[in-house]
Amino acid sequence: MTTYDDRASLTDLTATVERVRSSVEGVIEGKPEVVRLSLTVLLAEGHLLIEDVPGVGKTMLAKALARSIDCSVRRIQFTPDLLPSDITGVSIWDQQRREFEFKPGAIFAQIVIGDEINRASPKTQSALLESMEERQVTIDGHTYELPSPFMVVATQNPVEMEGTYPLPEAQRDRFMARVSIGYPSAEAELEMLDIHGGVNPLDDLQPVAHAHEIVKLVDAVRSVHVAESVRRYAVDLVAATRSHPDLRLGASPRATLHLLRAAKASAALSGREYALPDDVQALAVAVLAHRLLPTAQAQLNRRTAEQVVQEILQRTAVPATPQQQAGFTTGRGAFGQQPPRRL
Repeated sequence: MTTYDDRASLTDLTATVERVRSSVEGVIEGKPEVVRLSLTVLLAEGHLLIEDVPGVGKTMLAKALARSIDCSVRRIQFTPDLLPSDITGVSIWDQQRREFEFKPGAIFAQIVIGDEINRASPKTQSALLESMEERQVTIDGHTYELPSPFMVVATQNPVEMEGTYPLPEAQRDRFMARVSIGYPSAEAELEMLDIHGGVNPLDDLQPVAHAHEIVKLVDAVRSVHVAESVRRYAVDLVAATRSHPDLRLGASPRATLHLLRAAKASAALSGREYALPDDVQALAVAVLAHRLLPTAQAQLNRRTAEQVVQEILQRTAVPATPQQQAGFTTGRGAFGQQPPRRL
């Protein structure tokens, strides 16, 4: 089994993570946990849904993450008249060569920002399904691979519902995690006035990492070890959502896979080459809640999906006797010991 100590570029990758984190936090003040979750989703090869009220920095977060990485970026403003071909591309007849020529759409970028995704029609939203899951686009019988890394960062407003189309379950299930930025603290808002009052911080934001470095980071995260007990814990959490009386739709097997991938990325960001039950716990609400549908009675009782996941976390038994990860020579013993700061 390959360990992190066998990877010669570990030090460089650690520095890359810190540079991207510092760059984004310079724009989004007072929200380190939101920035960390965004990086976790990026390294876990997932997609991020940012859902919150207007004016809290949803699009700013997406742009800051995109501009911090030297890769291709496209922004799609979702509107009711947006067509699927505007996203995926279209084949156009070339009169000179007398053949069809494919014109790539906005989805052909390494980071795609979908602003107000729920303002487009369900037909247009469905144009993202294949690309988000299979990282490819099929047009007129031809399949075109999307670049790597590939990440969709979508925003939506949960309170202004006029002229919007709620995301269908299949669409929400494609997003690895959902995050709400929330209002800043008084100190962070005061600092924002000082920094953002005269200039736009995005104007001075320069790339601090290259796309090929992110690809290496993703490859390193794949090598994070997950013990059988931790995998079983993730399966138990997801299975509990399928039989909970307050839910009419539980989480899918894709949710289990996303939870495991996110836990591996979280472990890497914490400097560990193995995942802990703590990693699964910390990400369960962000990864699972947006996929769940409460029953009508639960909605009448004002029970949210987030509350249900928290209840499941409290009721599900955590692996009691974690053992040292097999195949690693770390010299740090049990799960609970804190390793030196690394990737």
